[in-house]
Amino acid sequence: MSAGGTLFFYRPLASPLHAARAGVAALWALALVIAAIVLYHPLALLAMLAALVCAAASAGVGAEMRRALRTAFVVGLPIVLVNVLVSREGLTVFARLGSLGPFGHGDLTVEALVYGAVVALKLAIVILIGTLASLCVNPDELLRIVRRLSFRSALTASLAVRMIPLLAADAQRLAEAQRTRPRAPRGARARIAIVSAVLDGSLDRAMDVAATLEVRGFAIARRAPRRLRPWSRHDLAFGLCAAAALGLGIAGATAVPFGAYPQVHMALGASTAALCVALIAAVALPFCDRRGIEP
Repeated sequence: MSAGGTLFFYRPLASPLHAARAGVAALWALALVIAAIVLYHPLALLAMLAALVCAAASAGVGAEMRRALRTAFVVGLPIVLVNVLVSREGLTVFARLGSLGPFGHGDLTVEALVYGAVVALKLAIVILIGTLASLCVNPDELLRIVRRLSFRSALTASLAVRMIPLLAADAQRLAEAQRTRPRAPRGARARIAIVSAVLDGSLDRAMDVAATLEVRGFAIARRAPRRLRPWSRHDLAFGLCAAAALGLGIAGATAVPFGAYPQVHMALGASTAALCVALIAAVALPFCDRRGIEP
């Protein structure tokens, strides 16, 4: 479910990632994030990106991931432009803008362009992983894990998560009502008015929820008992692939070097190809087992 086309929330669907327990799925996503952060080789990052797109299609959230890709492009393009304009460490100049006063000579280099593109690619992968996790990992199950450690913290987080769709729906209804007014404010004034109204409504709703919880005795609640759940083959698959992705990221950062300054140099060979194939397997392989989860 999305609100306004920009927010993404969990939906129960028939996919291996939905079938896996939330803790294992969250660890798998965290391992992919760490691998994307430590890796700098463009081919390895592109392999992860392609595998994530295929994983999203297999999980049934391909449309949402396409919107996330557009968001990642909008966020990543300024990173590339700023790095090209600011960085002066490259040697291969493709454009000269002349003197920029206190900023020195405006020499645009290929190395700055490549490094900015790599950073933008890393950010795009992190955004896609976060989107995939928010769409496919059950937040209630994650909060049950926290509940065994601190009931009140888990309850607070659960209420906050539940309120996000309500606030988004309130904002959408207020925006539609605002557009029907003949002399409604436009632009920034309209957005500020909507935010103010949503904030006022959220405070009133928070007071109502707090009173309801107090009446029902949540203030004296104790730690919830632990419920044992047998491990499924999906749990094992995503757990093993999480460990593999983490190891591949750490090992690939040193075994497959990449550098942008002072000139672009990267490893191209059998080790790079093996790393790319292994990363694709760590991302996409758990989605191949769909027995028992088809609708």
